[in-house]
Amino acid sequence: MHGERTGPPGAPSGRAARGRRPLVLALLVAAFAMALATLLPAGIANAEGEAVRGTLQTSKSGPIEGVEVTVTDSSGDEVGSVETDDEGRFRVELPDGPGEYTVSIDADALPDGVELGDAGAERTVTVQPNAQQNVLFGLEDGSTNSGGGGIRAVQLLVDGLRFGLIIAVCAVGLSLIFGTTGLTNFAHGELVTIGAIVAWYINVQGGVPLIAATLIAMVVGAGVGALHELALWRPLRKRGTGLVAALVVSIGLSLLLRYAIQIVYGGFSNPYGEYQSQQAVNYGVFTMTNRALASIVIAVVVLVLVALMLQRTKIGKAMRAVADNRDLAASSGIDVNRVILVVWMMGGALAALGGVLLGLSDQVQWDMGFRLLLLMFAGVTLGGLGTAYGALVGSVIIGVFVQMSTLVIPDDTKYVGGLLLLIVILVIRPQGILGSRARIG
Repeated sequence: MHGERTGPPGAPSGRAARGRRPLVLALLVAAFAMALATLLPAGIANAEGEAVRGTLQTSKSGPIEGVEVTVTDSSGDEVGSVETDDEGRFRVELPDGPGEYTVSIDADALPDGVELGDAGAERTVTVQPNAQQNVLFGLEDGSTNSGGGGIRAVQLLVDGLRFGLIIAVCAVGLSLIFGTTGLTNFAHGELVTIGAIVAWYINVQGGVPLIAATLIAMVVGAGVGALHELALWRPLRKRGTGLVAALVVSIGLSLLLRYAIQIVYGGFSNPYGEYQSQQAVNYGVFTMTNRALASIVIAVVVLVLVALMLQRTKIGKAMRAVADNRDLAASSGIDVNRVILVVWMMGGALAALGGVLLGLSDQVQWDMGFRLLLLMFAGVTLGGLGTAYGALVGSVIIGVFVQMSTLVIPDDTKYVGGLLLLIVILVIRPQGILGSRARIG
């Protein structure tokens, strides 16, 4: 029976401890699967045919406008040419279809202080059928590695704190859902994606300011969370579905939602309509755009409000009681189903907010939540499964660890560090840093 205790209050019983072993193994296997999916190249398909695209920008200059981008095929014939727009973006259609193409930029058109990196002004890419191939040019503005390794470490530390706070906003709901229901929800990443995409449609297609669009997206996220609880998880709990079986169901739900999102939204990588053309502000030992600073402030305020809600409000205390012992909470007069519904709604709203904050820095993509899911699991596991404060502490540590790891490993493989840390946590200390005998959220 859920919540059964045989030891001190708040301590997991022997049966509960044994029941967690398959959960730990499942998390370990899932971590390997997600890591492989993250590292494998993804062909981003959509209905508009083949094209190459990208963005020219640096942290100091911001988006770079008016730079000519030329695409040639494998025979050296020009396929198309375009200048970057005011957001630094370019896109060239490929009427000849899939194949190998060379993309080059006019280095003379770059602004003062911006130079080409070691890879030069050309990139050769292979475009798959129905793919929108992203092309990256390594531009340097003097900020990367400037001032020596110590300055770069400070910059990565600040970036890691920002990234960790975004992970924490997304992961608090995941942790609370586990604490109150015991469910490891692999579909939580899709709640992040849904929030980001809903806000994008409202902001870009509907012309609504991003702040208002974010609030609407949070309401939609809360509704999607409630729908998950009422239509799926509550009936499964009433039927007595085991936690491992529920975990498998959540994996299937994740796949269903992810590819449904791809069908509706497409394989696009799009920015929001506001706060994109920003130059980084120099704070001495690090630089940061105003939108990144705003993301940090918003994340801190939201997490403080969640902490106060858990400690000071009636529903927050009820959440903690249900997480500690569901049967005892029910016998004390707490409506357990109502509490779990509120947890799902709050988790959906926070995931939507985290998706918008992530979309501000990394643009909106159909699989953005899935790629963040591994780090969310690492954060809540490191902090302590089922503890809201543990999710905060663990997520910040994971964010800093992932960003700082680029001091010694390539940037595109930095998520591997999060995977390795998750495996070490599950093997050595599966209860996490704050995983104690008294859970708090």
